[in-house]
Amino acid sequence: MYEEFFGLKCKPFSKTPDPAFLFFSKSHEEALARLQLAVEEKEIILLTGEIGSGKTTLSRALMDSLGDNYRIISILNPRLTAPQFIRVIARRFGIDHNQPKDDLLEAIHTKVFEDYTKGITPVIIIDEAQLIPDRSTFEEIRLLTNFQLDEENLLCLIMIGQPDLRKRLERKAYLPLRQRIGLFYHLKPLTDDEIREYIRHRLKVAGRENPLFSDDAIEAICRFSRGIPRNINNIASNSMLEAFGSGKELIDKEVVQDIAYELGLNGVR
Repeated sequence: MYEEFFGLKCKPFSKTPDPAFLFFSKSHEEALARLQLAVEEKEIILLTGEIGSGKTTLSRALMDSLGDNYRIISILNPRLTAPQFIRVIARRFGIDHNQPKDDLLEAIHTKVFEDYTKGITPVIIIDEAQLIPDRSTFEEIRLLTNFQLDEENLLCLIMIGQPDLRKRLERKAYLPLRQRIGLFYHLKPLTDDEIREYIRHRLKVAGRENPLFSDDAIEAICRFSRGIPRNINNIASNSMLEAFGSGKELIDKEVVQDIAYELGLNGVR
């Protein structure tokens, strides 16, 4: 709608997790490095972060970086009972899932070992893992980590979720699974300097080199967004729409403030 008006080739602040727009803050760079290490070492990793902090975008970037010698199994909606979870994993391996649970587990183990002999590493990514309904499903996840040889694991397991997930796994009932997790990382909000770089980066990817937001508008975005990329995108995209409707070629502080209040992001750090 407003791309031509602002000299853009595409929308710079889309809500979709497009890795092409991924901005590597210090925290995001470290998170991706740990995800890649987990894949290389066939480890279990727990990645947490606030809503909208960029966790899913990082997982997409990770998947894009992996070659043909990886089998990626991505679960985006983990609201699954224990039997449903095992059936989903089996189906993603191309296994007939209409079998008793013990047979399914044996079939999955066989398939994982076949992948190992072919030099293929299964990478299971569970996004929004805080939505897993009960402990029995986590127990099935733990059982998957039993697929190992004496000297190495046979698959990589990545759990991604909000901070409450880590608190949940700290409970005594989840200790058997938590002890299997080899890597932990919490994705931090962007600093003010990183927010400025983030905005410049996304505008540049979308085809604009010149500033679109005044300095005080960016300061307002820093304050209202609290360093959360999704908040930044929401404020910036709605501010662009507002400025386009008013014929403003440079977005000022007043526009950002109005949008932040409309979005309910008027808290101050």
